[in-house]
Amino acid sequence: MTTLLSAQGISKHFGGVNALNLCSLDVEKGSITGLIGPNGSGKTTLFNVITGYVKPDTGTVTFDGRDITNARPDKVFALGVGRTFQLTRIFGRITVLENMLVATQREESWLRGLTRSMSSKSELDAAMEWLDFVGIARLAKVPAGSLSYGQRKLLELAYVLVADPDVILLDEPAGGVNLTLINVISEKIRALNKEGKTFLIVEHNMEFVMNLCDAVTVMHQGTNLVSGSPTEVRNNPLVLDAYLGGGEEEDATEEVANG
Repeated sequence: MTTLLSAQGISKHFGGVNALNLCSLDVEKGSITGLIGPNGSGKTTLFNVITGYVKPDTGTVTFDGRDITNARPDKVFALGVGRTFQLTRIFGRITVLENMLVATQREESWLRGLTRSMSSKSELDAAMEWLDFVGIARLAKVPAGSLSYGQRKLLELAYVLVADPDVILLDEPAGGVNLTLINVISEKIRALNKEGKTFLIVEHNMEFVMNLCDAVTVMHQGTNLVSGSPTEVRNNPLVLDAYLGGGEEEDATEEVANG
């Protein structure tokens, strides 16, 4: 397989805190790759470095063979790297459909893109198709700020998809949502992956990751600990040790084993 997204030798310090320490990660084209680890292991910081929200102290990020280290978030998005956030980021004062139309314009300002796309039938159709895909087309004319948390998660996924990125980074897609919605999100990811979309997923829900991903990288104390298939990761004693940090051995053992 071909490496589509790569972060190599990434370090990041915040004051005296070493958030990332020579961390490396490869995402193969067409894969669903999971990124897991205990709280504070640096997963979201790595996401932020990859997508331009945080500048690394050392290391490089490449996408499709192109160096995107320190590129602005809007530039990274325009190149084809889409992402969601642990806490959803949508425009609450405009409608669900208008949020989608903003996202169709990867290379324009949001206001110019919204104004132009409102008159474009193809972009309106695409926006509605993705809203229908995630199951919230009926809410197209509703202010986005009135959506439930789960509906916001679905809108943010649709918001990323309508921009047609080559790789999609999902930050805790299963976090804070019920089991039914988790299953819906899993089904949508699998369907998109079958059509060729590449995913990198940060998630605390071990069962979600182990059942969905082709490859998993485990982070611990700011660096990558192990990488491999879900089975290889589940059976690696280093992974269990990483999850035992707080001393809750029984809970950690069950979490990793049942993943």
